[in-house]
Amino acid sequence: MKRAYAAVAATAGIFLLVQLGSLALVQPFMDAGYQTVEDPSDPTNSLLYIGAILVATLVMLAAIKLDVERLIQGLIIFASVFLSFYVFSVVVPSVVTVAGLNVLAVLAALALGAGLLLYPEWYVIDAAGIVMGAGAAGLFGISFGLLPALVLLVVLAVYDAISVYGTEHMLTLASGVMDLRLPVVLVIPLTLSYSFLDEQGPETISDGEAEEDDTSEDGTDEAPDEAPDGEEPPEDPFARDAFFIGLGDAVIPTILVASAAFFRPGDATLLDVPGLALTLPALGAMVGTLVGLLTLMWMVMKGRAHAGLPLLNGGAIAGYLVGALLAGIALVDALGVAPYL
Repeated sequence: MKRAYAAVAATAGIFLLVQLGSLALVQPFMDAGYQTVEDPSDPTNSLLYIGAILVATLVMLAAIKLDVERLIQGLIIFASVFLSFYVFSVVVPSVVTVAGLNVLAVLAALALGAGLLLYPEWYVIDAAGIVMGAGAAGLFGISFGLLPALVLLVVLAVYDAISVYGTEHMLTLASGVMDLRLPVVLVIPLTLSYSFLDEQGPETISDGEAEEDDTSEDGTDEAPDEAPDGEEPPEDPFARDAFFIGLGDAVIPTILVASAAFFRPGDATLLDVPGLALTLPALGAMVGTLVGLLTLMWMVMKGRAHAGLPLLNGGAIAGYLVGALLAGIALVDALGVAPYL
């Protein structure tokens, strides 16, 4: 149980860092002109992003099938450097600039990429994941208005459930990228001696049949429900050296947090929190996400595998709406549908 409590506390702490980081970045990102769409209120923005996710998933699955996983490694490390540069460009002072680029920010981003490539230990992976997660959520938060953000969370929750309980291709993807030691998962060590570099990773799923895979659908290390007859029951999910959860599980619900803070439904008042663009609806989304996370962890501790986003996104949306109602915001404004009525 001590390991379970440690895993829950550490995971919640990482989620909170991603959330707070995104709230600290939304205004600097906007000031720097990093909003990626012309009309953030257009719901089709979400559909384009979902389409991009599907294409990227197909490419990664094909790379795994063709045994060219190093291509995935190169692409993700490049994306990590690119995304972290956005973060460092607004965080690191522009002491030295060359051709309009913040040299220190470039060096910091390249150092992060070098760390992932040369020494992807768990703390390097987690540090990169927090930077990338906060940056991605902040960028999408200022680019996705309230309605597009809500559409994104609902559709991705449904997609996650289908890919886990139906096609199971998310398990294949998770198995394929684990060995590459990339910041697509967050690693929570449960022993002082744990090394992610020595982690063998989950077994793969091939030819449409699941082997004895011990990774749950939300990216967590998990034992099967029942042991075969005549064998000892498997250890519980937290009687291991580490706990894993997908980085996307932290990023996707945080997009709504950042969007609620930036677009401020009903002209919600900014809370007096230094350095953070925080509103009551955004705070509600944060709390709802963490409640969803705790529920997910509780279910995992019972030895059952579950998709993460239905609970996490559902919690974020419910918390956001509760926060909006407490702030006196009309439901049509909170949902972003007022312009269409």
